[in-house]
Amino acid sequence: MTVLTSGLHHVTAIAGAPQRNVDFYVTGLGLRLVKRTVNFDDPGTYHLYYGDDSGRPGSLLTFFPWTGVRSGVHGVGQSTSTAFSVPAGSLGWWQKHFADLGVESAITSTSSTEERLSLRDPDGLGLDLVASSTIDPRDPWDSADVPAEYAVRGQHSSVLTVADPTGTLQVLTRDLGMRIISEEGNRTRVGAGNGDPGALVDVIADPNGHAGLTAGGTVHHVAFRVPDRAT
Repeated sequence: MTVLTSGLHHVTAIAGAPQRNVDFYVTGLGLRLVKRTVNFDDPGTYHLYYGDDSGRPGSLLTFFPWTGVRSGVHGVGQSTSTAFSVPAGSLGWWQKHFADLGVESAITSTSSTEERLSLRDPDGLGLDLVASSTIDPRDPWDSADVPAEYAVRGQHSSVLTVADPTGTLQVLTRDLGMRIISEEGNRTRVGAGNGDPGALVDVIADPNGHAGLTAGGTVHHVAFRVPDRAT
């Protein structure tokens, strides 16, 4: 049975020191700390949620922070980057903002309609800010650190890096009901619904890449949303 996903719900990653994590995502990325709870599998550590003003699905990035956690290895078999949607023309402001915080970033283009600002958080987690020609109508969190005209609108996409994309693409299309939107080089984009920001997954084929190791600075899981409880 095909389950039609509506797009991304949240991404959960592993971090180190919790206060450093909060400082970066609230001050650096301008997200709202939606809630602080505990990891129910390990109640001795926090579960931190960041998103927009109401914590809407599709805006959320969450963390399990363990102080002193070993660093993970980025590689195949992982979600290697989490991308957020920002307004067109805003990447110059973001690059200066991160430079002022001592964070290195680089602007790249992955297509004729998108520019990306790529960076890593203090634990090494891969992040992209995507400025697209597609207007994202979602309202940003009114942050004291990032003006609304530049602010994150929500998730844009998750990047999955795999040795062989065949099985992953089957799960996304056959089992989750997403559709292939574009294929460019070793990158295949799939989307739910109209393929708007927040409903996209980029699958990158890297047949010669080394295997990733899940630990600090890597994604723990990507969650997808569905329309209702029955689904």
